[in-house]
Amino acid sequence: MITDLNGFNKAFESKARLGIMSILMANESADFNTLKSLLELTDGNLAGHTRNLEELGYIQSEKRFIGRKPNTSFSVTEKGREAFTAHVAALASFLKNNA
Repeated sequence: MITDLNGFNKAFESKARLGIMSILMANESADFNTLKSLLELTDGNLAGHTRNLEELGYIQSEKRFIGRKPNTSFSVTEKGREAFTAHVAALASFLKNNA
């Protein structure tokens, strides 16, 4: 029987947002095209999820030009690192207690 879901963060319920955070936690940063390719998302879908995470203060974006091409890269904020770590810990605890 499922007992306690406390500690789960609704922001990470989406497979896409969970993937974005996982990639950014494992890397210092990742650009838009890298995230899009790794997660197999459309431009609009990725843009929506990154905007949501950015509005929550979990990630930050940096826009720059490489040559004449615009490039947007993302990195995890301290708030995002703490929130994601707590979410993963809650998930691990849930699995341990409900296996």
